[in-house]
Amino acid sequence: MKRKKVLAVAAGVVAVFAALTSVTVTKQNEYKLIRQFGKVQRVIDKPGISLRVPLMETTATLPKQTLLYDLAPSDVITRDKKTMITDSYVIWRISDPLKFARTLNSSIENGESRINTAVYNATKNAISSMSQDEVITSRDGELADMVMGSVDDNMEQYGIEVMLFDTKQLDLPDDNKEAVYERMISERDNIAATYKAEGSSEAKVIRNTTDKEVAIQISEAKKQAEILEAQGEQEYMKILAGAYGEEGRSDFYSFVRSLDALKNSMKGEDKTVILSPDSPIAQIFQGNVGSVE
Repeated sequence: MKRKKVLAVAAGVVAVFAALTSVTVTKQNEYKLIRQFGKVQRVIDKPGISLRVPLMETTATLPKQTLLYDLAPSDVITRDKKTMITDSYVIWRISDPLKFARTLNSSIENGESRINTAVYNATKNAISSMSQDEVITSRDGELADMVMGSVDDNMEQYGIEVMLFDTKQLDLPDDNKEAVYERMISERDNIAATYKAEGSSEAKVIRNTTDKEVAIQISEAKKQAEILEAQGEQEYMKILAGAYGEEGRSDFYSFVRSLDALKNSMKGEDKTVILSPDSPIAQIFQGNVGSVE
């Protein structure tokens, strides 16, 4: 009787152990690998409770969320043989846990090692194809695109997806940083001087053209003024001719013009006019008005 109780207790313990070891809980942010004798048989990628064969099957866990890998700063050489220091990082995830487990032995460190090699080689190849100036101006995304295009195809074989590559720092060594900056400033100054010279030349052309147009307009205005003045004189002479066309009027007009001439000649000081006694003007001064008529 006592032996039966012991066996029953042992059977109960075995049953509880089997129940506990046959249950696998998968969380939202992880993969569960089910191994049989060390070989991965299947992958559980959905959260929940799953069953496995006790003692024969074991489980391993891989992260499902995105991961950050910070690469160590490294020296790279540009196309024009200039040294630059690149400090970058990668955001990645396990896209195929079965392939990741079989090729990298389910090791995150192994995965990061492959990423480090692939990213470094891609960065080195990209920068070696550009001059130092091109590298400096490519930090707006061009360099990242070149690296990503090379890394993606290389990492797929390991079940890894590189989601983002970016450089935290892409700088020059301290010993030649100042020289490069001075050269870039000099180049920018030359460009600015060229723009200024072109602007001055264009301004001179505009001023010369404007001055020429103004001179032509002034000349045309003077010409029109002279034409109008001549036309006015002509019209004035026509009016005078019509007004003094008769003989009596003509004599009177000549007399008035003589008075005007005498008046003009008397302007100023110490003026003397000698008139003949029989001139019409002298007779007026002598009171012989009737003789003028």
